[in-house]
Amino acid sequence: MRRILVTGGCGFIGTNFIRYLFEKTEFSGKVINLDKLTYAGNPKNLEGLAEQYGAGRYRFLRGEIGDAALVEKILREEEVDTVVHFAAESHVDRSIRGPEEFVRTNVLGTFTLLETARRVWQSSKGKIFHHVSTDEVFGSLGPVGFFTERSPYDPRSPYSASKASSDHLVRAYFYTYRLPVMVSNCSNNYGPYQFPEKMIPLMVLNALEGKPLPVYGEGTNVRDWLHVEDHCSALWAILNRGRLGETYAVGGRSETTNLRLVESLCDILETKAPESRPQGGFRSLITFVKDRPGHDQRYAIDCRKIEEELGWKRRFTLAQGLEETLLWYLRNRAWCDEVRRGEYAEWIQTHYGSGERE
Repeated sequence: MRRILVTGGCGFIGTNFIRYLFEKTEFSGKVINLDKLTYAGNPKNLEGLAEQYGAGRYRFLRGEIGDAALVEKILREEEVDTVVHFAAESHVDRSIRGPEEFVRTNVLGTFTLLETARRVWQSSKGKIFHHVSTDEVFGSLGPVGFFTERSPYDPRSPYSASKASSDHLVRAYFYTYRLPVMVSNCSNNYGPYQFPEKMIPLMVLNALEGKPLPVYGEGTNVRDWLHVEDHCSALWAILNRGRLGETYAVGGRSETTNLRLVESLCDILETKAPESRPQGGFRSLITFVKDRPGHDQRYAIDCRKIEEELGWKRRFTLAQGLEETLLWYLRNRAWCDEVRRGEYAEWIQTHYGSGERE
């Protein structure tokens, strides 16, 4: 891997993956970051990388994965040998309110990437197309059992259905065209740079401002939480040691109910941010709200395949990861406030306009 195209690199997981490549691996090549810069994509997350690691090692381009001409130009001019595909609309509630954009980006955008790579990569030797997906494509679990790489697909929301569709396309390109693909399905990620509409940053920032902490239903829905750095290390293991055509399930072995997660965050805040403590304590802010449509009851991943075949292990327990994440948001309140108010959007327009630019 010498020239990696990262799609959606200004989003939460993409940002962390690019930082992980430069800061915590032996990677010495070039990263080309292609991002449309939707509301959740912020190039400020990666400011200074080119200066720190050399202008020839990091390039940012604003553009859409559905722009076949642009994707082809990048693959050819940059001689890309690896694609790591994060770019996606990913918020379930938004997909319920407006599913069309999820189909356009997650399904048609992925198709464009696959088709362009197939056309440009005349030889698959030394090439990798890695597609990053979610455990939500498998639907909902009962009180026992785990998702594995062989679990049947049973998506329940427009978001998960669009990701399931893209997974099927990626695998079809392997079997039909022998495109050198790999797929990973991960559990819920958390960590630095996550957009504040997602559960953990939303709860932390609301709590610090004394606002309600909304919990769907009775808070009994269970999720397996994966620290984003552990996810990045898993992706690096797959890229280096994974087998083409294979799927790898990546989990944090950290199941908990939504209510218990919020309570844990409140308890950490009691000691880390006592100056913001409301009367009655942070737990007094927990508010139960009407459950959302199609809310899956439980997700949990059996990640033995990646552990046994590739030697990957998660580093963060949930308790460690939550405390580290909460401290990051406390240290970066200015970033949080700017993102919440949308102030970075004007900066993006000034620096990048509406089209392809470095």
